Amino acid sequence: MVLLRLLVFLFAPVVSDLCSLPCFINVSESQGPGTILQFLSFNCSSYTPTPTLELLNVQPPTTFFNPPSLARWQGTYVGKLTLSSSARLDALMVNHYKLQLKFTCGNHVMEGSLSVDVQRDLSHIQCAGQFASPAGEMIQVPETVTPGARLYTLLLPGLELHGAQMSIISAQDLPHFPGPFSINEQGWLQAPSQGLLGQAQKVFQLQISVSFGQRQSCQGMVIVKVLPVPSSQVSFLEQAQNITIPENLAPGSEVVQVQARGVDLHYEILSPVPSPLFSIGRADGVVRTTTPLELARTSGTAVSRLQVKAFEQGRPWASAKLNLTMNVQLVNLWPPRCLPALLVSQIPETAPVGTVLNTLTCEDPDSVGATLDYKLWFRSSSNPASLCLYDRVLEVNATLDCDTPGACFQHAASILVLDGGQPQMTTEVPVLVMVTPINEFSPACAPRTFRVQEDAAPHTLLGSVVGTDMDYPHDNIEYYTPGGPTTFAVDRLSGEVHLLGPLDYEQQRLYRLTVLVIDHGQDQNPNHHRSGSCTITIEVEDVNDHAPECEPPFQELTIYAPLGRSMEVTKVSCRIPQEPQRLTYSYSIVGGNSQNRFILQGAILVHSDLVLGPFWPEQPRTYELLICVADAGPSTPHLSTTATIIVHLVPRRASTVATSTHRTIVPSTMTPMLVTDTEAFWQPQPWFVVVLTATGALLLLALGWLLGRLLQGLAQLLQAPSKPAQALLLNSIQGTEGSIEGFMEAPKMEMSQAPSSVMSLHFDGRAKDSRTGRDYLFNTHTGARRWL
Repeated sequence: MVLLRLLVFLFAPVVSDLCSLPCFINVSESQGPGTILQFLSFNCSSYTPTPTLELLNVQPPTTFFNPPSLARWQGTYVGKLTLSSSARLDALMVNHYKLQLKFTCGNHVMEGSLSVDVQRDLSHIQCAGQFASPAGEMIQVPETVTPGARLYTLLLPGLELHGAQMSIISAQDLPHFPGPFSINEQGWLQAPSQGLLGQAQKVFQLQISVSFGQRQSCQGMVIVKVLPVPSSQVSFLEQAQNITIPENLAPGSEVVQVQARGVDLHYEILSPVPSPLFSIGRADGVVRTTTPLELARTSGTAVSRLQVKAFEQGRPWASAKLNLTMNVQLVNLWPPRCLPALLVSQIPETAPVGTVLNTLTCEDPDSVGATLDYKLWFRSSSNPASLCLYDRVLEVNATLDCDTPGACFQHAASILVLDGGQPQMTTEVPVLVMVTPINEFSPACAPRTFRVQEDAAPHTLLGSVVGTDMDYPHDNIEYYTPGGPTTFAVDRLSGEVHLLGPLDYEQQRLYRLTVLVIDHGQDQNPNHHRSGSCTITIEVEDVNDHAPECEPPFQELTIYAPLGRSMEVTKVSCRIPQEPQRLTYSYSIVGGNSQNRFILQGAILVHSDLVLGPFWPEQPRTYELLICVADAGPSTPHLSTTATIIVHLVPRRASTVATSTHRTIVPSTMTPMLVTDTEAFWQPQPWFVVVLTATGALLLLALGWLLGRLLQGLAQLLQAPSKPAQALLLNSIQGTEGSIEGFMEAPKMEMSQAPSSVMSLHFDGRAKDSRTGRDYLFNTHTGARRWL
């Protein structure tokens, strides 16, 4: 409890001085070791491990600062920074320190800087150093020093601001003194006007009194020892140097190293004294900066003139001087700052040329009010001329047409802002212009005409309606058929026209469909659509799908044919009721016309009796004629029907007086039966054809070999035929003829008196069976057939 109260007592006066990194503090040069410089506040969760606070480095390097301590107070961690036991702050030597601190809280690490500015303490001014010691300040001067020359400068920091009065109060009586030494208000101790020649090895003690303020004074002693003329000389290689340095040099940075010729040399700055910006190493002659050289904040730092003195350690009068001119160059530290830092615009593609997209405002932190340069640089755009930059204003420079693939929709660019400093700094402001599409054009489609056969199956593709739209994405349209016939349908996406129902050329030959095309997805507003329409015509092509019908389909006639004359038997009357426009038919006798006694002249059946000879029948005969009636014309396929006419032919003798024809008409109730045979068609694959061909070739080779063996055996039999074998061969031939006669389909007619063996071996015609498709030979007299 006592310790807690002590912490509260210690921290209470400085709670208001807590700061967070980065932080800037001022400290007086009069502060000594153990002085608390600053309390720093940090936040850290109580659930994490104990946090730490570390001092990483100090610029310029020094041991004046202790490692910081860290303690918890009222839920906050407070760090304390103090001066070490070796701290000797001097604003004239170094007036600015930068401390880099690191605070660790669990996995969270934070780094920051603490800037310490050392301030002069005017109330702490006093005589100090060797000057105020009992032994005094010893200086050595050569006897050849110029009369009235400055021998020594009394440095009492702060006295120049108080108007200090300096005087020599010790006696300077002759003959020991060649003349009186003098000191002015600037602390310059000057040689006597008579000079010091001949005063070698003499020592002059000067008691100096310094008075300042009200009743404030101090005293000190300067001992001047006159040395003989030096045997060697100290000199610089050149009397003056011009040095250019950037303003961003950190305190303690090396500027230049001066070197003089001589032995055991030391260096010091003669003017200005004190030097607020630079210091020199006494032993190495390295000139360093002591404070930040910021031209914008500190006036008079652009050009600094220093006078450097090099002298021998044992003989200070052996010296040389060098004039240094320090030119501090402005450094461009910060790039331009712009508002806004990102330009994002959205415009429609129909925005006119000259539309202002955005205005950029920028300034240079290094030089407020300086002129900046602006450049437009495109990252990705199909048309870089679409945008332009006038001074700081971004405008539309060309028509933003988005109806070409990849034309626009998004323009990515950057505005480069450049200042006029050295080195030149640049700021890049990203620009993103999004162009929204506008549905400008209405879709259209061209009229089309499709032709389809009336026997087309449902879902048959008739063709496609091609719609076009100039808006991007191109041809992004849908197809509709409002109020159209249900027989056809148009695919909504592809525009393909399909057949849905049956067609009948005889009922309707022409259809007209109005196709409506509507675009979509081409405007920022998804509900904004445009539409167009076109008319397609569908012509139904006639297909021969009805066979002819004959009236009557069956006739039976009896005619008396005169010898050597032709006569008309009957006329075949056929038509297609469903297609009354068809008037052309073809007629042919396909059966029963033995001995070619009948011919057709168009639709008229004529009995021709011009053939005379032994085949003229002497007895009445009956012919059952099959008349094939097929439609003719360009329509396919050609359908046919068969009319049956039974003709009873009675030959007319010379004694016959008149000729009559008896016609029997089959009632309409007897309708001939039409048998349709459908043959399946098989088309094998190419590989199967190859395999089948190879197999057939092998089979033919085997059959050839077998046939050769059979022929060889048959030849042996023929050489010595026996009667039973001849009888067996005759029976085989007669059996074959009997089997052929069993397959005849013509009506059984009266055979002539010629020998049957001769007639059966004579075939004078060849035809193909309509049912089986096989070829056969036939005899026009007997009707006998032999299958091939």
